[in-house]
Amino acid sequence: MTSYEIAVLANPTAGRGRHRDLLSGVLRRLGDSGRTVRLLTAHSGAEAEQACRAAVDGGVTAVVAVGGDGTIHRALQGVAERPVGFGVVPAGTGNDFAAGIGMPSDPLRAADVVAAALAEGRHVPIDLARVVSRAPDESPDGPRPRWFGAVLAGGFDALVNERANRMRWPRGPRRYDLAILLELARLKPRKYALELDGEDHSFEGMLVAVGNCASYGGGMRILPDADPTDGLLDVVVATPFGRAGLARLKPRLRRGTHVTDRRVTVFRARHVRLRSDGIVAYADGERLGPLDLDLTCAPGAVRLLR
Repeated sequence: MTSYEIAVLANPTAGRGRHRDLLSGVLRRLGDSGRTVRLLTAHSGAEAEQACRAAVDGGVTAVVAVGGDGTIHRALQGVAERPVGFGVVPAGTGNDFAAGIGMPSDPLRAADVVAAALAEGRHVPIDLARVVSRAPDESPDGPRPRWFGAVLAGGFDALVNERANRMRWPRGPRRYDLAILLELARLKPRKYALELDGEDHSFEGMLVAVGNCASYGGGMRILPDADPTDGLLDVVVATPFGRAGLARLKPRLRRGTHVTDRRVTVFRARHVRLRSDGIVAYADGERLGPLDLDLTCAPGAVRLLR
């Protein structure tokens, strides 16, 4: 039974805390839709996902994620392919998914858009990527699928993320700068097993990304022509290049012009199988696990309130 209630998942530390004081304003504006607004309680990523699933099972009208890509990623695990509205209020450091689906960058304006969509009973179907791990799984029921909305990284950037997450020093952005230097020192091409809609496209290189939206990492347009409503996943790969080549390519990622480089190839597919030894994949900036994955585009998997 529908409760005509809005469940809100908010991360008070998103955007390094600079949006914390906006949450009360966001909640008031969501309440302008005429629904009751309830703030979900969660102290970890796993608790956030469980809270969203429980809210949907309880019959809420909508789940609204207030935060960055990580918060949205957690909420997606509860709303994917469920008959419930999904609202996005960007309040993180990157907000790549929000940008990719056309939400206003200002949190209060985004809250107004969500409230108006609820009041008028409208939504836009948005594709998600469904991910199943092919790595050994101890669960008797097999691996549970996960969902992501923006981009999965499985190349150099994933290696940097994994290295930074293992480091205890330094704190803040400097940790990622150091992780980049350490990974550059051991930069080497890797072998990737890549299958696109049943066709083998295996390659050797150091860059691969799969997704529904254009950017990751706070605006790097790794998949510049990705469309979250076309029923397809965009896939970008790059053949080997050295440290100097990587340094030259990085600024072009911000503009999306790297796809014109002769070493870069872009594909589109409904189903992607991707594997490479020694790499942990990241999607929406969140750690997924070893890069041995089946990825499928799920058309209209979420009812976006826009």
